Amino acid sequence: MLRFLLMRIASALPVLAILSLVTFAIIQAPPGDYADYIRSQLINQGGASYAQAEAQAQAYRKEHGLDKPLPVQYLNWIGGIVTRGDFGYSLYYNKPVADVVGERLPRTLLLALVCHLLASVLGISFGIWAATRQYSWIDSTLSAISFLGMTVPRFLMALIIVYLLVFQFNVSEIGSFFSPQYGGAPWSWAKFVDLVKHVWPVVAIATFGGLAYNMRVMRGNLLDTLNAQYVETAKAKGLTGGAVVMRHAVPNALHPLVMYQGVVLPYMLTGEIETAIIFALPTVGPAIVGSMAVGDVYVTATFMMVLSATLIVGNIIADMLLALLDPRVRQFGER
Repeated sequence: MLRFLLMRIASALPVLAILSLVTFAIIQAPPGDYADYIRSQLINQGGASYAQAEAQAQAYRKEHGLDKPLPVQYLNWIGGIVTRGDFGYSLYYNKPVADVVGERLPRTLLLALVCHLLASVLGISFGIWAATRQYSWIDSTLSAISFLGMTVPRFLMALIIVYLLVFQFNVSEIGSFFSPQYGGAPWSWAKFVDLVKHVWPVVAIATFGGLAYNMRVMRGNLLDTLNAQYVETAKAKGLTGGAVVMRHAVPNALHPLVMYQGVVLPYMLTGEIETAIIFALPTVGPAIVGSMAVGDVYVTATFMMVLSATLIVGNIIADMLLALLDPRVRQFGER
């Protein structure tokens, strides 16, 4: 298994290199750059003439290397990452990209992991509950919930919740993690409760989609597994219904869900990103949208690379979990 893990990591490096090239090229494809944003700001807000604004924009391009050909810009960026761990300088935030990522990525990952744990535990539990009570009112209710979670767009749910909070319940503190009195305060139970009050809509919406998928897949797989011959044999040997389901049927029905873990973290990240944009939380989502809007290419490219890396890491973790769950996978990996 260690050899398999090392091979997967080694094969991931060329994939990341190709993704970095494609991502950088796509981000740079639209016309304009951050210097154009500066020029428009000087004209619209600074009252400068077009000639003055254009001269400053050209000077800015030359100072930050934006006037160089696209391949040179890419090589400078990727070379800084490989040799110095330097992801470039954010033109919009006026700080190193690593600082921007360091401020926003941990919050995003934490939210995504919380959503993933809730979606997995609740979705698998509800899926088992629905499968063992097939065609009952419980099964019908949970199936309807799963259908809504799979079909209703997350941004629409976010907009509805924002409307209810702002216009119906007069909630004004949207767009932050804490109330003003807890912003710089040390951690306490009151601060944690305040954090939950601010982030619960994002967690609920991102969890709902993952919960629906897990529940639907678990229900379908478990129904197929319960009709397998080895399950009938276990019942014939006198095992109780609960033992048959939990010890024999559920572990085998979990295989597709374990493989799904390879894409679940990027899925949860995108779910958090969509809802965080609506709620204007200082996480990855608003940073990606804001950097793309003004042409801050290094921030956008770095965050896209982070999302790509989570997909690769997630697939490796899924393979390892499947090997732990299924002895046949371990035997195949040892050959």
